[in-house]
Amino acid sequence: MTRTAKPLRYRHIHLDFHTSGQIPGVGARFDAADFAATLKRAHVDSITVFAKCHHGWSYYPTKVGRVHPHLARPDLMGEMIAALKAADIEAPVYLTVQWDEETAREHPEWRALSATNAFSHGLATDSSSGQQLSPAWHALCLNHAPLRQRILEQAREVASAYDTPGLFFDIVIANDCVCPACIERMLASGLNPESERDRRINDEAVLAQFREETSAALFAEFAGLRVFYNAGHIARSGRARYKDYTHLELESLPTGGWGYNHLPASARYAATLGLEYLAHTGKFHAGWGEFGGFKHPDALDYECAQMAALGARCLVGDALHPDGALDHPTYERIAPAYARIARLEPFLDGAQQVSEIAILSAEHLQPGAGRNHPSDDGAVQMLLELHRPFDVIDPNARFEDYRLVVLPDEIALDAALAQRLREYLASGGAVLASWRSAREGEHGFALDFGLRVTAPTTGFLPSYVTMPGGFDARVPASPVVFYDDALCVQPLAHAAPNGAQVFGEIRPPYFNRNWRHFSSHAHAPHDAEAASLGAAVAMHAGTGYIAYPVFRLYRAVGQPIYRDIVDALIERLMPNAAVRTDLPTSGRLALTHQPHRKRHVLHLLYGAPQLRGQAMPLDGRTRAMEMIEDIPAIGPVSARVRLPRPPVRAYDALTGESLDWTLAADGAVQVTVPRLRIHAAVAFEAE
Repeated sequence: MTRTAKPLRYRHIHLDFHTSGQIPGVGARFDAADFAATLKRAHVDSITVFAKCHHGWSYYPTKVGRVHPHLARPDLMGEMIAALKAADIEAPVYLTVQWDEETAREHPEWRALSATNAFSHGLATDSSSGQQLSPAWHALCLNHAPLRQRILEQAREVASAYDTPGLFFDIVIANDCVCPACIERMLASGLNPESERDRRINDEAVLAQFREETSAALFAEFAGLRVFYNAGHIARSGRARYKDYTHLELESLPTGGWGYNHLPASARYAATLGLEYLAHTGKFHAGWGEFGGFKHPDALDYECAQMAALGARCLVGDALHPDGALDHPTYERIAPAYARIARLEPFLDGAQQVSEIAILSAEHLQPGAGRNHPSDDGAVQMLLELHRPFDVIDPNARFEDYRLVVLPDEIALDAALAQRLREYLASGGAVLASWRSAREGEHGFALDFGLRVTAPTTGFLPSYVTMPGGFDARVPASPVVFYDDALCVQPLAHAAPNGAQVFGEIRPPYFNRNWRHFSSHAHAPHDAEAASLGAAVAMHAGTGYIAYPVFRLYRAVGQPIYRDIVDALIERLMPNAAVRTDLPTSGRLALTHQPHRKRHVLHLLYGAPQLRGQAMPLDGRTRAMEMIEDIPAIGPVSARVRLPRPPVRAYDALTGESLDWTLAADGAVQVTVPRLRIHAAVAFEAE
């Protein structure tokens, strides 16, 4: 559905306000003038304010919902919107959907019944039905027409009464629901309620119905209204999945459980969908709703600069105290990051990502895998560390837009997808696959790797790879241990003369470690006299193949040699990359193009996350805390960029200072940034 809405602004806040009905004096200290002035000082130009929270309370005089029982100002939201409009700050409005405790108590028949009795913030010790004895959000099931109608009516009420550019619908998520209505729907659709896969199909159909009904009604009534449905992750489910959205919001709080590699993967996918998108981080040390938690200003600066480099508008999450007063130190920390973004905006407008590599998402082919698929994540992490610009795609994308398509670990190909990839290869494209990707039949592949499968497993865990000298100087000539299984493959006889060039062989250990036989502290060493178990790394006719699940393995183990092997294959399959740099592997890079300004912009970032917290408590569990602070300056940093034509000028986008550049013999533009702290943007102007 094509919609006409105002372009998203660049410097957003998402203001959480989930306030218990037992807290008094709600909004009593709200000061409209201070509210707007604090945001202006922090360079904020848009803030999402709240109509209805997860507790089910509304913060304006609603006739559809229920007003917070201790709301000190009859129209807290309205006062906010008026103050923001006077300051030229946009005010999208937040509405909770499935987490609504008041409605769950009022209408228990609308509750989602989880097939595993799992609820957010449920206690591990609580075995009560529906986790009634837990401080949990008791989700609602959208397979109830009266509930959907109530949500729509409150959205209409807000959009009619207030000057807002859009609505943010939160918690539109799959709940693995087996309530009576969902069981009836599954049976009528030929689905099996005992099947996790079928329950997921039903959940997605219920959510799609809600989104379609809601958007159709709102778009018909409110011209130009922006609408977004939040599920905590932008599922890689194809462009049609987002037909009822006007834009995307990429929830990705690095220290809140998403990690620092999630946003680049999510943004590199969002960039392919044709919608504007903004990215969420938080001011919190941990995650949403953490009062008294503060992220280091350097981390906010880095995270916002990375959002901008990835083509996203920026958003920082905050949580308003129940008394309604903004926390000034929070916005003092946000201000430097948003000052940078304000200066960068001319170099962000209309910018398109320049990507030569596409990662065909394994998540897309495994619905319900969640926001962190190990093979996708490993491929993303490798390419980020290798500074190779890429997109994450689903099978509906145009392969022809890329020089190389990566099939990470377990990409099954149906007949149509295999044929498209064969045509892509025939037209000069390249494919890099690993492990079970593109398997066909017992011994073959759907693509011509010049290989046949001789066994589905090596029988050893771990095993070793030996590579001849000359493959890559970073890879040792002695055996390298691989901590996963592999397919056993051999070159096809007809391909041997010119293809299926084998760069590495799989070698077994003496034996697997068990009580019958073991050696030393870990695994047995390689058996120098044993025969090869097959090819580990090979190339043939525009394809590269690695017999191990190297991407999920890299995510799990982090052995740099695995990444070096992938990089060496990429260099052979796709020589003369668009951009190369001597940034450290923890640095990040993005190249964008502004066609209307005849300008390319190279973004260079450095802010290495460090493991600081070992056991952050969360819902009765703990997790490690990866964070950024005290970012040092590095430099000089050099880059080689291939542009359609030599620039007439290269300069620092933030300062306007000219940078010297030279044209290499192969046509690449060479430029050096003398000093880099957090972020630098180098602009190349063609005219």
